[in-house]
Amino acid sequence: MFGRLVWRNALRCGIVASACLLAYAPVAARAAEPAVLRGYNADIAQSSISGISSGAFMAVQFATAWSSVVRGVGVIAGGPFYCAQASSADIINGYLQPLMTATGPCMQGPAPDVDGLVASAEQMATAREIDPTDNLRRQKVYVFHGYNDAVVARSVTDATVAFYRSYLGDAGRGDLFYQTAVGAGHSQVILKQAHANGLNGCADNTDPYIDQCGYDQAGIILQHIYGALNPRDTGKPAGMLKRFDQTTYTAPFGASVLSMGDTGYVYVPDACAQGAACRVHIALHGCKQDAGDIGTRFVEHAGYNAWADNNGIIVLYPQTTASFGPDVIAPVNPQACWDWWGYVTHDASYVTKGGRQIAAIKAMLDALTAGAKPAPPAAGAAGVAPGGLVATDIADDAAALAWTAVAGADFYRVYRAGTQGEFLPAGSVAGPSFGDSGLAPATSYRWRVTAVVGGIEGPASASVAAATRATPPRCDQPGTCPVAQAGN
Repeated sequence: MFGRLVWRNALRCGIVASACLLAYAPVAARAAEPAVLRGYNADIAQSSISGISSGAFMAVQFATAWSSVVRGVGVIAGGPFYCAQASSADIINGYLQPLMTATGPCMQGPAPDVDGLVASAEQMATAREIDPTDNLRRQKVYVFHGYNDAVVARSVTDATVAFYRSYLGDAGRGDLFYQTAVGAGHSQVILKQAHANGLNGCADNTDPYIDQCGYDQAGIILQHIYGALNPRDTGKPAGMLKRFDQTTYTAPFGASVLSMGDTGYVYVPDACAQGAACRVHIALHGCKQDAGDIGTRFVEHAGYNAWADNNGIIVLYPQTTASFGPDVIAPVNPQACWDWWGYVTHDASYVTKGGRQIAAIKAMLDALTAGAKPAPPAAGAAGVAPGGLVATDIADDAAALAWTAVAGADFYRVYRAGTQGEFLPAGSVAGPSFGDSGLAPATSYRWRVTAVVGGIEGPASASVAAATRATPPRCDQPGTCPVAQAGN
């Protein structure tokens, strides 16, 4: 009893404010509509997830626990799987140790030993608490650290990259793209929006933690996961943003017991509502970005909806809510963070399929994909060149490439050249995107791609050219460092 009291008092005294990462003056929460999620013609195996801050930690947890159905993950200012390492044994320290790990190594760095986190994932997979980790070898992974981020250190996102590299290996290196050369603060990063109220400048580390950097982070994430997409909608999105009752999906627990809101949001393109084949992307807000704190600003301005209409992507926005205990009624979570240090059940289940928030999100995903229809097998033919090759993002040492998938392709080969000279192999990849790493800063490159169908390599695509960014100067005071032109 005393241990839990100490833990609660520590939270209320401000330790949790760091773990939760974000703060914003509250606004009235919107009432839940008595609506459940409808099933759409969406293949669950084409699902993906992304998150910012505490949402990024949860995205990694969900994508690892349910790796059998997650095609790709976007990690914005978040750390590796099981970073806080909470367990039921923490009762001896009043459940303070996971919180101290979360606010210390998992935010300020250096992160806990990645080999130990990988070993924990393997143990959980062996116990069938999470899906087999071999699935991680096929996931597309985007990781982001803004060099003006004053909340989460780069060493933490470096650890996230190391966690995924341990599974992808050299053969799968093209499935991961890591961006560290954009001068954003701790935020979801978006294009500049002339008519958006209450959003931030690029280097800000303040509420609502949505920074306008001229950088289309949502589009970059989606294209790294799915390949080249149709252009984003530059006008008002034509689909429908719907509210739904989250309590249906937190059952048998009340939403408040999980520190989740009664209301969630889902954006549904018209084509998906009419039965077209679609896919689901789950977008997780950070602490104090829930609807109870900033209304629908994250839901409407994170950038995903603009890509959804023209590409058949349903966007699910689950919601947390602030809660203040006691544990038998609701967790102590005053900043409305996602549970990435075990605050709901005070054991290790929070990162597994049995984690209560993970189970609730999975129930929402199951509902949205309940109307999936079998897709006809792709009829592949050799001799087809990939189309639409584009460099979707450029770092100082890497480039993100995407192209249109070739039906029946076994895999793709990517070739790279300088401004002159011959194209040489850069790597191969199963899906229509590639993160080309190990490049020189401020250097021009060209790329082209071929598809291998039935063991036969087809003709090369048209080439695309781009120059890497210059490496930003060291930023000793994040939030104050000059912002280089984003280039997007």
